[in-house]
Formats: sequence, structure tokens, C-alpha cells
Amino acid sequence: MESRNPAFRGSAFDQRGGGYGGAAYAAPGYAPAATRAMTMDDVVVRGFLTLVTLVATAALAWALVPTARAAPVLVVALIAEIGIWAFIAFGRKANAATVLAFAAVYGVVVGIVSHSYNDIYHGVVFQAVVGTALAFGATLAVYALRIVRVTPKFARFVMAAGLALIGLMLVNWVVYLFGGDHGIGIRDPGNPLAYVFSVVAILVGCFFLLLDFDAVETGVRTGAPEKFAWYCAFGLVLSLVWIYLEILRLLSYFSGRD
Repeated sequence: MESRNPAFRGSAFDQRGGGYGGAAYAAPGYAPAATRAMTMDDVVVRGFLTLVTLVATAALAWALVPTARAAPVLVVALIAEIGIWAFIAFGRKANAATVLAFAAVYGVVVGIVSHSYNDIYHGVVFQAVVGTALAFGATLAVYALRIVRVTPKFARFVMAAGLALIGLMLVNWVVYLFGGDHGIGIRDPGNPLAYVFSVVAILVGCFFLLLDFDAVETGVRTGAPEKFAWYCAFGLVLSLVWIYLEILRLLSYFSGRD
């Protein structure tokens, strides 16, 4: 089975030499010798554990990291997060230890960022959490009702849109570093482009969730190994945090500074 979720598609799910790729799932009478098939309960439990880990470390970072040390701690956490993400995505190493470690480090990032936003825009974090929950529920309903069908063409579109957004963020950051007061304007509250960018980013995050739901459903239907549930949890958390951070930023544009 090849996942349509760009966060963990490709070689991570097509392990050669006795792995659990597409040919193995498609083969008649396939029955894993050493592991049972993944169930929906596996995904729910692992997703819950991953999200709880992230929320717990976010709360600890919020409460324990002083403002004066927030920047260096954030940089270290970001570097660790990227390293663990690459290890999981490209090293085919999604398991309890790696995914929960990723969630813990990512939680530190989310906690510090959330705290800084809430200090300036009081109450915006709670609003962003509610908004993320609503976005998740709405996206799940859209998927369950098959209002939007996840096809290879749709997956390619989502992948291209995600890469385009990340590319624009990098360009904005580079322009800002070399003297642009607000980069190219996609993060400037005084520029209408910033509002459009955030709305598009939220929508793309919801599209990634659709890919996650499709990966879960396909994995359960085709008898993916139990450990595939950790990849699903990994992708779901990535998508949820993407949506949360973009909603947080968008809401800050409408909030007055305290």
C-alpha cells in the first residue's frame, strides 16, 4: 500500500525485502507472520497517546520556560523536532519511542509559541484550540460523507500546495533577514495578503487531514501491520498542529494587543 499522505509516503511505507509495501498488501492470502493487522482502535489509541504527549510538554514549556530563555529553547527544540521528523519520515522508524519523542519535542515548540501569542493577544490560544477542534470535526465529516474524495490527483495537488506554502514561508523569511521589514507580506497583519495566506494554509492543513484519514482507512482495509498505526498518529499530529498554528496566527490578526 502506498500512502497518499505526503508526510509519510514513499519508501517509509514500501519497505523492501520483507517489509509492508504495496505488493504485500495486494498479494492474495497475505497474512503477516510476526504481527497482527492494524485496527482502527490502534490508530485511535496511538493518536491519543501522541496528542496527549504533545499537549503535556506544551503545557510544561508554557509554565516552566521563562520568557528570557524562550528563544534559545525554541531554537533547540526546533532543531530536535526537524531531526526526529526526518528520522521518522526518511529512516522508516515510526514506533512508540520515535513518535512520542517527536510529539514531546514538538510540544515544547507549540507551548513556547502559544505562550508568546497569548501574552500579546490574551485568550487567542483557547480560541485557536476550539477552532482546530472544529476544523478537525468538519474535515472528518467531509471525509466520512465523501464530499471530497481522496484520489491520487487530489494527493498530488495537496502535496504541491503544501510545498508551495513552505516555499513562500522560506522566501518571506529570507527577505526579512536581508532587510525587508515584513518580508513579502504574507505574515504582515497590515497586508491583506497575510489573511489570504493564512486561510489558504488552514485549508491545506485540512486537506492533509483528508490524506491522513484516507491512509488510516486504507491501512485498516488492506491489513497493514499494527506498527503502521504509529505512522498514522504521526501524520495526524503533524496536520493538527499545522492547522492550530495557522488558526492561531490568523486570529492574532483580529485581536488587539493587551
